[in-house]
Amino acid sequence: MDESVSAGPSAGADGVWMRSMPGVFVFLWSTGFIGAKYGLPYAQPITFLLLRFGLVLALMVPIALLLRAPWPATPAQTAHIAATGVLLHGGYLGGVFTAIHAGMSAGLAALIVGLQPILTAVLATGVLRERVSGRQWLGLALGFGGVALVAAERSTLAGLTALGATTILIALASITAGTLYQKRFCGAFDLRAGAVIQFVAAAAVLAPFAALFEHEPVRWTGEFVFALAWLVLVLSIGAISLLTLLIRRGAATKVASLFYLVPPLTAVIAYAMFDERLGAPGVAGFALAMLGVALVVRS
Repeated sequence: MDESVSAGPSAGADGVWMRSMPGVFVFLWSTGFIGAKYGLPYAQPITFLLLRFGLVLALMVPIALLLRAPWPATPAQTAHIAATGVLLHGGYLGGVFTAIHAGMSAGLAALIVGLQPILTAVLATGVLRERVSGRQWLGLALGFGGVALVAAERSTLAGLTALGATTILIALASITAGTLYQKRFCGAFDLRAGAVIQFVAAAAVLAPFAALFEHEPVRWTGEFVFALAWLVLVLSIGAISLLTLLIRRGAATKVASLFYLVPPLTAVIAYAMFDERLGAPGVAGFALAMLGVALVVRS
């Protein structure tokens, strides 16, 4: 929804929604690893993402047209929105999915991508001229420590390959650059039209990789269909829209710090759904990450 459209029946309702947005975003984003766990055994990673992007576009194009969503006023603005789509959807998701498919554990992938808030903070001071206080630097360090505790308990170097290491670093660079780029160049844009532009751009970049390197057929099992539907509706439409709003309305460093909560919450969800081990170090890491985020986002 465009910012010019009222987000609720009253200012009070809007305030409650704004305060709850970070928590909702973290929960939804955390389920992405669960969706990957369900779906990747039945499809190769880029093929999986192209199916996901295609279904998102099948939903969003009619919605954008029927509701007369405003499109970018200039080709330059369209290009900026497309660039964020390539980084946030193509580079980040393509990197994470390929790394996990190549044998990297989700815990190790989360630990490496967990560097993003610190990397974003360092770059934001120069690119966006954001001021990061001493308290926020402390929070970033504590948050990373919490992620490291959770990931150390659950991750292993077994299965680590050159492909996995390369693609997870691409994912880290892409989501960091995408966060800064969108904050710097995109401004306010309609989420419906913006989603269409971003997913078209991401699909166009990833399609040649699937054509060249992925030739195994998709196995349309119930688990795969469920994972695909979840990732389309909950992640690609719900969580990405919330991320766009959070970047638009908040400092890049504060928004990036929310990603510290994703690996610990993913561990909790995996424990509940798959009975995966969550010991004392994991619980302590979750608490440390929450403290770190609180220090960063505190007014």
